[in-house]
Amino acid sequence: MHVERAPAKLTVSLRVTGGRDDGYHLIDAEMVALDYGDVLRISEGDGLEVVGPFSAGVPVDGSNLVRRALAAVGRTAFVRLDKQVPAGAGLGGGSADAAAVLRWAGCTDLEVATSLGADVAFCLVGGRARVRGVGEVVETLPFVARTFTLLVPPVPVSTPLVFRAWDDLGGPAAANGSVNDLEAPALAVAPALASWRDRLAEATGRRPQLAGSGGTWFVEGDFPGEGRIVARTVGALGPG
Repeated sequence: MHVERAPAKLTVSLRVTGGRDDGYHLIDAEMVALDYGDVLRISEGDGLEVVGPFSAGVPVDGSNLVRRALAAVGRTAFVRLDKQVPAGAGLGGGSADAAAVLRWAGCTDLEVATSLGADVAFCLVGGRARVRGVGEVVETLPFVARTFTLLVPPVPVSTPLVFRAWDDLGGPAAANGSVNDLEAPALAVAPALASWRDRLAEATGRRPQLAGSGGTWFVEGDFPGEGRIVARTVGALGPG
């Protein structure tokens, strides 16, 4: 059996720089990999088992990114996926799982990664990077040891709906201390996120930022407490 970790990604800043004719949006973001994420146990066979605190509702058919990644590299395996990262949290859990499969298979092709999803290329590389285009341009940056405190609300957020809201709102830039152009659209899509932002702000005395399209809030620093996750950055994993 081979054990492969799938570090979550944290988008520490995000600008939306435009759109493409196919409807996808262009971004300019800084992302980092964390010592928090899913774990894949890969062995001989053919199948997918999902366990862990966030396993409920995760598909095990061909739509799962683990299965799609295996198909992309023409490999067969039995994967036991321990889901520690919830879906819809903006932490790239599924993308990290796909990237873990690619690393196990020895695939370093960022085009293959991008074909699976916008965040998979960064998750394959890991570390710290500037990410542009729709996620396919990954420029590695020097590693910086940082600690973040995350609060993941039970409020799944749809990335396509958030980008659609960004369009509907006229393409707003980040404001009021935010470094994420998608914060206002995410709050428009999921107003319940605001109370969780305020909860983290009250607990830490800092202005929380939204991770990607949501719904995780984070602040820099070590603030352990109920419902909060303290995570640290980790170095690069794959091709740069």
